[in-house]
Amino acid sequence: MKKYLLALFVILAVSGSIIKMEAQNLAAGRDAKISAIVNGISSGNLEKYVRNMVGFKTRHTLSTRNDKEKGIGAACNYVKSEFEKNIPQAGGRLSVRLDTLILEPDGRRVTRKTVLTNVIAVLKGTDPEDKRVFIVGGHLDSRNGEANDSVGTAPGANDDASGVSAVIELVRVMSPQKFPCTIVFVAFSGEEQGLNGSTFLAKKAREENWNVVAMLNNDMIGNSFSNETLLKDNLHVRVFSESIPASETDAAKVLRQSTNAENDSPSRQLARYIKEVGEKYVDQIEVKLIYRNDRFLRGGDHTPFNRQGFTAVRFCEMNENYDYQHQNVRDENGMKFGDLPEFVDFEYARKIASINAAVLSSLALAPQQPVNTGIVVSGLGNSTTLKWKSPAGKSPQGYFILMRETFQPMWEKKFFTEKNEITLPYSKDNYFFAVQSVDEEGHLSLPSWPAPIR
Repeated sequence: MKKYLLALFVILAVSGSIIKMEAQNLAAGRDAKISAIVNGISSGNLEKYVRNMVGFKTRHTLSTRNDKEKGIGAACNYVKSEFEKNIPQAGGRLSVRLDTLILEPDGRRVTRKTVLTNVIAVLKGTDPEDKRVFIVGGHLDSRNGEANDSVGTAPGANDDASGVSAVIELVRVMSPQKFPCTIVFVAFSGEEQGLNGSTFLAKKAREENWNVVAMLNNDMIGNSFSNETLLKDNLHVRVFSESIPASETDAAKVLRQSTNAENDSPSRQLARYIKEVGEKYVDQIEVKLIYRNDRFLRGGDHTPFNRQGFTAVRFCEMNENYDYQHQNVRDENGMKFGDLPEFVDFEYARKIASINAAVLSSLALAPQQPVNTGIVVSGLGNSTTLKWKSPAGKSPQGYFILMRETFQPMWEKKFFTEKNEITLPYSKDNYFFAVQSVDEEGHLSLPSWPAPIR
């Protein structure tokens, strides 16, 4: 009898915990499936991946490719093997490959002809009619104080084993899940030599007409302590996004100028989406939107995708530490220099990787964006009428009309409708608007910016 009562008590306690957890998810507006993916990200795993990558001594793009224990070749094989561990749990939907090209000497950072390799895992969607592609990546190569030193120690724990570790962990937690569209996970090479690996993949995506909806670049996501200013911050992450698209066409320029959309590029819309969704699913972190393509006069692997006309952003720690970044490993006047794993905050990296998981899952499960979105300008008035057409594929339950005052960085109000047209009692002269699709489970598409309808 006592055993029966004890078992009953355990069942009730567990059931109560599950009910309480579900209630908390609902209260926070969280989808239980996405929460499970996000909660699966492990800081311990991130640390293991980083330390294993650091163990290859250097991952310089021009380092040895034939040694099994050191150099870029061994590092590529390691990431490939980590990706491949997830093939069984993906039910035939995950494929892994090494994507290579030959780099010719450029007289700068490519001093000799060399092979460059991107490590790629592709999680195919379950809907053959859904052609959307989402890409997430980080760069595998590392460097020390001398950009062309291909033999010296270059641990690259934070720059950018932290980003690649996030990608490996994303493959692990997302492979068992079923998404209608395709997700591509990439460990780029050649970033330190001039964004070579990402340029190669971005051009291939353009030439092969991939429908890349969003690209997330994770580059240095593990440092939470800055030199000089001595700031300690693992509660904020920067997301960089371009304003005027690098590949802007003449027609897009006319639309931007006529609607004053300088702060509403597709990449800016993605950045706002990341802030909204990331902060909803991941506790104790705030997304800071940095309104520039990258750090001052610097770049990252999202930039080639921007140049090819794709929507892409960069995740980066809030404060960098230049005692650890691009430094030879050494002790100097009692201080340690070098990009070593002991300087990586793995719990901070976990939170940023978790934001990636939430955003990718939310976008992949959502309907596609509304199409032919327009704002009626045929007459004067103090109300605003918007019209749009339903997207292909999964039918939305309805649409959110987003609204904000022109000086505000984030959307302030949402209006729901199941129709393809709405008139709001707010003047288009005083507010910006956009339209996004939503399904019955609350998964949101990226916003669609309206063009004038005359």
